Amino acid sequence: MAAPETSKAAMPFAADFDKLGENRFTVVVEPKLQIGEFRECTGLSMEREILEYAAGGNNDFVYKLPGRIKYANVVLKRGTTAQGQLLEWFQEAQSGSMLRTVTVTLVDTTGEPTRVWAFYRAYPVKWAGPNLNAGSDSAATETLEIAHCGMKPFQ
Repeated sequence: MAAPETSKAAMPFAADFDKLGENRFTVVVEPKLQIGEFRECTGLSMEREILEYAAGGNNDFVYKLPGRIKYANVVLKRGTTAQGQLLEWFQEAQSGSMLRTVTVTLVDTTGEPTRVWAFYRAYPVKWAGPNLNAGSDSAATETLEIAHCGMKPFQ
C-alpha cells in the first residue's frame, strides 16, 4: 500500500524547507556595472572574533566575549570573454572612488530570487587572467577578488 501523498498546501512552511541549488545565481555591481555572468562565487561568509579575558583569581575558565565581525573577500570566477569590464573596474578602483555595492542573488529554477546578499563599499583587490597553455583544451577563466566593508543578508 502506497503512503498517502501530502501536498505542500497541507504542510505549512513546507516551501521553507526546500533545498536550493547552488548553480543559479546572479551578480550585480551597482550602479549597474555590466560585468557579465559567473560560474562560481565564493566568500559568502562572516566570522566573529572572540576576545578572551582571563579574570584575575579565576582559574576555572576564560571569558569569551564577542568581538568584531570579519568578512571574507568575495571571489568571482568565469570563462574569459571579450568583455573587459572586470579589469577596467580593477584599474579604476585604484583611485579609491570606485567603491560599489555588489549584490549576489541565488535564484530558484523559475528564476525567482530566493536569497540575496549585499556587499557594501566593495572594490576589487585581485584580478587573475587565464593560464595559457597551447597543449590544454580547458576553458580560459578569469577571477576577480572583491574586498568589502560588510555583508547584509536579505530574505
